[in-house]
Formats: sequence, structure tokens, C-alpha cells
Amino acid sequence: MINRRDFIKKSGLGLGFFTVPSSAKFLFVNDFVSKRPNLSQRKFTSEAVEKTIKTIKNTIADEELAWMFENCFPNTLDTTIKFYHKNTKPYTYVITGDIDAMWLRDSSAQVYPYLNLANEDKKLKDLLKGVINKQVECVLLDPYANAFFDDPHKISEWKDDVTDMKPGIHERKWEVDSLCYVMRLSYNYWKTTGDSSVFDADWKKAMLLILQTFKEQQRKDSKGPYSFERANGNPLDTQFGKGFGNPTKKVGLIHSMFRPSDDATFYPFLISSNMFAVVSLRETAEIFSKILKDENSSNQFKNLAKEVDDANVPNLLSIPYLGYTSKDDEVYKNTRNFSLSHANPWFSEGKFAKGIGGPHIGEHKIWPLGLIMQALTTDNDEEIIACLKMLKGTHAGTGFIHESFDVDNPKDFTRSWFAWANTLFGELILHLHKTKPEILKMKF
Repeated sequence: MINRRDFIKKSGLGLGFFTVPSSAKFLFVNDFVSKRPNLSQRKFTSEAVEKTIKTIKNTIADEELAWMFENCFPNTLDTTIKFYHKNTKPYTYVITGDIDAMWLRDSSAQVYPYLNLANEDKKLKDLLKGVINKQVECVLLDPYANAFFDDPHKISEWKDDVTDMKPGIHERKWEVDSLCYVMRLSYNYWKTTGDSSVFDADWKKAMLLILQTFKEQQRKDSKGPYSFERANGNPLDTQFGKGFGNPTKKVGLIHSMFRPSDDATFYPFLISSNMFAVVSLRETAEIFSKILKDENSSNQFKNLAKEVDDANVPNLLSIPYLGYTSKDDEVYKNTRNFSLSHANPWFSEGKFAKGIGGPHIGEHKIWPLGLIMQALTTDNDEEIIACLKMLKGTHAGTGFIHESFDVDNPKDFTRSWFAWANTLFGELILHLHKTKPEILKMKF
């Protein structure tokens, strides 16, 4: 009888993963006309971003891949930004795309690939500061909410959820990773630009509220203040146990009632999100120590990270991307092999692609975000090329990246306007331009 370890090894990447399914080129006409809005209709423009698009595009030999990069990389700036000033501070409201609301997770990921260009473009730098300021405002409104409106008078379609809804909240699903993304953007903005001006009194108050929320959701002494129920009949949209989720043994891990897909957790200890929390807590501790000179608070962040550590993105593939461990870590490699094999019940393979999906999108569909993350977390040229071929062959003629698609029919996709996926694809191309430029010189 084969044991679990041998099974994972034999069912992993070594058995023909790099054999890419059939191309989907026949699904559309290759005209490669830009799908960006006209200049006058773009929500925000950055000289540094435009210069980067031209530079990178000229290094991509494959015309279709270059076209997709030009469409996708600026999509967040082109279509999702509302930039303004309030009390002399910049604020940036970033919608997710086809839903007019700002997710803490999505907004961080959507602007993250622009960080390295911030020092070249003051306008872009102010936009990034504005995202941080807006996220701080959102956290101070409610650290348990995942998505917000810019207009507090706007009525959410989820107003009848059984939870503590407030004006300005679009949705109140408690997800550990949402707050981690807020901390990640702040930390990497500072590390990239050297600008610590965003760490004002409001920012400090928001970070301490995040710390308090994480501690509450360790649930050592009680279930905490958060519960959530939704009566729409979808079991992925509500929680068990009168909104508090399934019971747990208290081991120091942080409970998350929802996953990064906004689907309910069955097991509240979401490991990938707790790993993300460890990294984010340590990074925030560094800011409190080096910039705010508050060693007491810094130690609280570090101590909580130790408690958690001792004990989808994010998903298990993204562990090295988020900085928790190296892609060469043996446990990570085994986990990765399992995730990218048929041993994973949510791994699907069809005529046009293979990869990881999930209950949010159903069987036979996979996440392009997963394909992008797979390429971002490997040094294997064949695997990267396989992912690029699948991404190129399954955009169904739109020139953009979707939330999901059917592995046997890429025209069957969800979300035609999903800025996070588009921008992450741009991040992948920038990553390859820096680390493996020879791949971009290939035609697929």
C-alpha cells in the first residue's frame, strides 16, 4: 500500500504537469487592439506606469502576451480609482471592478505592483499614500468588515445580514487576511519609498485596533464580539453555530470566519491566513519600533506573532510570496505538490488548462489567480511557461484575466472586470522581466 508521502510525491509535478492542455486560440480573432479606455476616460494616469508599459512591452516577443500585459497592468489605474484630498490628506478609493465597493484585500493587491515606481512619480506616490489612508479610515470604522463604500449613504445589498452593519460598510465578512493586506501595503510602501509620513496618529490607532481584533479572535476566554449569518440560502455565505462558526480547541491561532474567496470557513483556523498574520505582525512591529519608537506596542505585535506561529491569496501556494518561508522549504514543496495534483479534490484538468479551483466557483473551474501565483512561486522555467501558455490561451478573446473559467470552455468565465487578477498578471510579467527575461523573449 502506498503511503501518503509517496502518494504526494508520485502525484505531483513530476508526472507531466508541464504538458499544457490544448490552446484556445480558435475561440477568438487575434486583432490585439488595445482594450484600455480612451485617455480622457481613464480614472488615473501615471507617467511612470506608462513608461514601464512601453519598456516591458518591447521586451515581450509574443504579441498576444504583450497585448495582455498592456491591457492588464494599468487596469486598476484605468478603471477603479477615485482620488481626492480631505483635511489636506490624500485618499484613494479603489473599487474591485464590477462591484462598486473597496475590499481591503483587493485594493492592497491591486496597487501593490506599482510600489516600485512610486519614487519616480509623485502623483503615483500620493495615490498609494491615499490607499493607505483610506484603508486606515475603513479599519477604524470596523476592523471586522471586508468591503466598504466611499459614500456612507449608499445602501448595501447585504444590509439585512445578521451582524453589526454600519453606514459605509458594503459587506462584513471577517477574514484574517483582509487586515494582513492593510499591514503589508503600509510596510512595503515604507520599505520601498522610505516615506514614513503615513504613520500618523490615525494609522497607529488602526494598527492597534487590528492587534486587538486578532487577539479577540484567538477566542481564549470567549467567542468574541463578532458573529455573522446570511439568509440567502447559500451555505458558503453564512456561518455555523449562530454565526460564530464551528467550535475549536484554543491553541493561539486566530479564527477566521471567511476565506480570501469570501466563502465561509468550515475549519476556523485558516492556516495560510495565520501564516500571513505572522509575517504582517512582525513587519508592523518593526514600524512601531523604528519609526514610532513605541517598544511596548512593538513587543505586543511580536509576541502575538510568536503565539500564532508556534501553534487561497493567501492560499498555500502563496506562502513564499507572502514571505513566510522560502520556496525551497521541504514542507512547502510537499504542500505545493499536493495542491497542484489530483490528490487535491479542487484541482481540475481539462482541454485548455489545469489548476486549482474552489467551492466559490464550483467544479471544473480554476482560478487564474492560482495560475499566476503558481508562476510567481517557482524557479522552474517549464512550469512558468506552462502557466503563461494557459493564461494566454484562456482569456477568451477579452485580453484580460478573469476570476475563473471552465477548464473545458474558457468562454465560460466569471467576472469580466476583475482588477486584482489583471494587476497581479502585470506583476508576474514585471517579475519575469527582472528574474527571467529570456522567457519573455519566447513566442508561445
